Amino acid sequence: MSPVPEPVGTLEVALKHAGSLLDSQPDLARQQAEEILKVAPNHPLAELFIGIAQRRLGDTGASLQTLRGLAARQPSWAPAHYELGVTLGAMGHGEQAVPALRHAVRLKPDIGDAWRLLGDHLRAMDDLAGADMAYANHIKVSTRDPRLLAPASALCENRIPEAEALLRRHLRQFPTDVAAIRMFAEVAARLGRLVDAENLLARCLELAPSFTAARQNYALVLHRLNKTTEALAEIDRLLATDPRNPASRSLKAAVLNRLGEYEQSLALYAEVLAEYPKQAKIWMSYGHALKTAGQQARSIEAYRRSIDLTPQLGEAYWSLANLKTFRFTAEDIAAMRARLADDGLAAEDRYHFHFALGKALEDARDFGASFTHYAEGNRLRRDAAPYSAGRTTAAVKRSRALFTEEFFASREGCGARDHDPIFVVGLPRAGSTLVEQILASHSRVEGTMELPDVPAIVHSLASGDEHDAPARYPGVVAKLRADELRALGERYLAQTRIQRKTMAPHFIDKMPNNWAHVGLIHLMLPNARIIDARRHPLSCCFSGFKQHFARGQHFTYDLADIGRYYRDYVELMAHFDVVLPGRIHRVIYERMVEDTETEVRRLLEYCGLPFEDACLRFYENDRAVRTASSEQVRRPIYRESVEQWRNFEPWLEPLKSALGPVLDAYPEAPPV
Repeated sequence: MSPVPEPVGTLEVALKHAGSLLDSQPDLARQQAEEILKVAPNHPLAELFIGIAQRRLGDTGASLQTLRGLAARQPSWAPAHYELGVTLGAMGHGEQAVPALRHAVRLKPDIGDAWRLLGDHLRAMDDLAGADMAYANHIKVSTRDPRLLAPASALCENRIPEAEALLRRHLRQFPTDVAAIRMFAEVAARLGRLVDAENLLARCLELAPSFTAARQNYALVLHRLNKTTEALAEIDRLLATDPRNPASRSLKAAVLNRLGEYEQSLALYAEVLAEYPKQAKIWMSYGHALKTAGQQARSIEAYRRSIDLTPQLGEAYWSLANLKTFRFTAEDIAAMRARLADDGLAAEDRYHFHFALGKALEDARDFGASFTHYAEGNRLRRDAAPYSAGRTTAAVKRSRALFTEEFFASREGCGARDHDPIFVVGLPRAGSTLVEQILASHSRVEGTMELPDVPAIVHSLASGDEHDAPARYPGVVAKLRADELRALGERYLAQTRIQRKTMAPHFIDKMPNNWAHVGLIHLMLPNARIIDARRHPLSCCFSGFKQHFARGQHFTYDLADIGRYYRDYVELMAHFDVVLPGRIHRVIYERMVEDTETEVRRLLEYCGLPFEDACLRFYENDRAVRTASSEQVRRPIYRESVEQWRNFEPWLEPLKSALGPVLDAYPEAPPV
C-alpha cells in the first residue's frame, strides 16, 4: 500500500485546518477529520488525526482501535506507528508500545520524539544500553545546528573519544550551547566521570531550566552518585509535568527503595510491572525491594517470575542464592549447569551462575565443586573489575603517618558536637549486620543502611587538579581548619537526615569500608560512636570471596587480595587503638555468638545506652535490612556459620599466606 496521497484543493485546506485544531480543540479536529472521511474514505491523514484527537480527549480505547487499524493498513507509514506507540504507552501498555516505536524509527529515523519515547520505555524496562542508544539517536535527530551533527553521530555510534574531542572544540567557541553541554555530559557519563556529568548537567539546567531531556539525565546521574535526595527532587519536577513518564516512575521506585521508603517503592514497582509485565529485570528489582522489606516469600516469587521470563538471567538465580536461607532444587542446579554450557552466555550472566552454583553445591556439601564455581565466578568478576592491593596498602601507610596522637591533640574540640551517629565499620561479612540489628532493636537507635555519605565527602576532599587524586587523601585533611571540619560534620548530618524515619536520637551508618576513614570521622564528628565488627580472618575473608557484591568491593574477587585487605584493615585499626585509646569499640563475632548477653551489654554501655531485652530478641525486629545478611539476622544467632570456612580449608592457602601474622594473632592484632 502506498504512503499518504498528496491532498489537493479544498481537501488540503480541510486537512490543514483539522491538524491546526489538534492541540487546542481536539474535539473539533476530530469532527473536521470525520467530515473529510465522508468525501475521502480511508484517508490516512484524516484517520491519524482522529486517533490523535481521541487520545487527547481521554478516549484511549477508541484511539487504540483507530490507530491499530490505520497501522495495519499503512505498514510503511511511520506516523501511524509512532502515534500507535504513543497511545499504547498512554494506556499503560509499555511493552506493546516498544515494537510500534521501533517500527516507526526504522521507517523514518528522524522522528526525534519517537526515539525519546522509546528511550523512556527501555529505561523503564531496565534496558539501559538500549535506552542510551535511543536517547543518543534522539540527540542526533533533534540537533538542528549543523556544527553538532558530527559529534552527535559519533555519540550515537559510540565513538566516544571522537565525540569528546569535537564537543570540547565546539564548547570552547560556544560555551553556553546547552545542546552541546548535554551531549558532553552524556560523553562524561559513558566514560564513568559522573561528577563531571553532574556539573555539566547542572550548568545546562542553569542556562535552560525547561530542558526536560537534560533534567532526566541529571536525575539519573544524581541517583548513580548516591545523591538520593537531590535525585528525588529532580524526578518529582519531571513527574509534575509528565506524571506517566515510564522512565521517571521506574527511577523513582529505585530511589525510594534506596531511601528506605519501601511502601511507596513497592507500590511504584507494582505499577510499573502492570505496564511491563514481561520484563525480567523489573521483576528482579521488585524482588530486591521485597527482600529488603522482609517479605521473603514474595521476593522468591518475584525472582522465580524473572527466571521464567528470562532463564539465562544469572543474576536472578544469584538473587535467590543471596537470600542465604534459600535452597535450590536438583532441577535448579541442572538448569544452571545447562546455562553455563551455552557458549553464547553473556559474561555477566556467567559469573552470576557460577556464584549461585557455588552456593547451591555448598549447601549440597559438594565442597570441591562448590569452590571451583566460586573461584571461576571471582576470576570472571576480577577481569571486569580490577583492583590494586598496593593502593590500599599505600593509603593505610599515609593514614598512619598523618593521624598521630599529636595531630589529634592539636585538633581537640573540632568538628560537629552531635552524638547522633553510630558507625559500624570493618569488612563485609564480618557480622556488622548482626551488630546493626541488635542496636536497631533498642528504642533509642534507628537502623538505616550502608550510607554513602562519608565516601562522598572523602571523594570531594580528594578531588582536585592533581593527576593522582587518591594520593591527596588523607593528606588534605591536615589543611582543614576547625570551622571546615565542623562544616563537614554538619554536612554529613544534613545529608543523612533523609534516611531517618523515626524520632530515635541515634542512627547507624553501617558502611563497612569506613574503617579507612576513622581518622576523618573522629575529626568531623568527635562524639559519634565507632564500632569495629571483626570476625575470624579465614571465616570473614572466605565469606566475602563467596559473596558477589553488586558494586564496590573489588578486593573480594581474589583470595590473596582479600587477605591483604584484611591485614591492612587490622593494621590501621590497631594504629587507632594506640593514638585514640578507647575511642573504638570492638565486637568479636565469635564472642558475640558464644556469650551474646555479655557482649550486647558491653556494646550498649559503650554507646551510652541502657540495657533493653529487645536487643537480645533482635530477630523479632521487622525493620528493613539492606544487606546480604538480611534473612540471617531475622532468626536467632546460629553457631554453625562460625566454622563453615573449614569445609574449604584445602583451597585457602593463598588466603592464609596473604594474612600472614594477622591469622595467628586473631582476635588480637600483631605488633605494628
